[in-house]
Formats: sequence, structure tokens, C-alpha cells
Amino acid sequence: MTIKPTMTRAPINTIVIPFRKGDDGNFEFAVFHRADDSMWHFLSGGAEDDETAFDAAQREAMEEAAIPSNFYWIKLDSRASIPRTAYSPTSHWPDDLLVVPEFSFAVDVANHQIVLSAEHDQSKWLNFEEASKLLSWDSNRVALWELNERLTRK
Repeated sequence: MTIKPTMTRAPINTIVIPFRKGDDGNFEFAVFHRADDSMWHFLSGGAEDDETAFDAAQREAMEEAAIPSNFYWIKLDSRASIPRTAYSPTSHWPDDLLVVPEFSFAVDVANHQIVLSAEHDQSKWLNFEEASKLLSWDSNRVALWELNERLTRK
């Protein structure tokens, strides 16, 4: 049996927006409900050890929704800062690190079947307006707006 080494949470957060083109030709976005809260958000999570933000985003997408890394990914310009107090443990971080950068990505899942991890108890495919209203975090709404603009301007 191989023992997996303990990973250390790095001070980087990511969000991932799964999207697809619906049957009507309009884009749809998957939003997720946390099983331990009443929060709706996109896939999210932190980097471990020396992972890049993109590596962390791909790993989180696989862990939380079974989304393979070989799909079409978009690095978004949207970024946010999350208070250090939103994470635990953080004792291994420098004392003067007060906010954690959050990087945003999107992935075209086309006809891929999302499989939820235990972290989420449901997901919904919604259009831009519906997703914007349901999301709990401003950073998620900003990233969604950017993605929607990029997709609809093409």
C-alpha cells in the first residue's frame, strides 16, 4: 500500500466555471450547492504545496465534478482577494499574509456528465441571468460576467 504524503494548503484559491452550449444554442453554466451550507457557487478550492493556480483548478474540477483536464480551458482575467480567515489551517502561512488571491478559470464540458463529490449535494445548469442571481459570491458573478462576455462576443 502506498501512503500519500500530507498536502499543505497553499495561499492560492481557484474557481472553475463549467459551461456548455445548450440545445437552444445559448450558453449554460453549472452552479453547485455545497452539502454543508446553503451556498451556491462554482467549483472552488485551493492549491496544494507548489501547485500553480491552473493545476489546482484542474485538480479541483476532477475531484469535485469528474471533469477531465484534457477539455478546453479558458484562463479568465477575473481575480479576487479572499480574507485569510476563510481558510484553515493557516498557521504555516506568513503572519503578514492577510488575503489570498483567487484565480478564475472556465472549462467547456460539452456533453460531459458531471459527477458530484460529497462536497456538493446538487448542481444546476443555468443561463447567465439565472446563474448570476443564484450565486452567493461576488467574485463568482464577476468571473461569470467575464466568461459570458468572452463567449457571446465570438
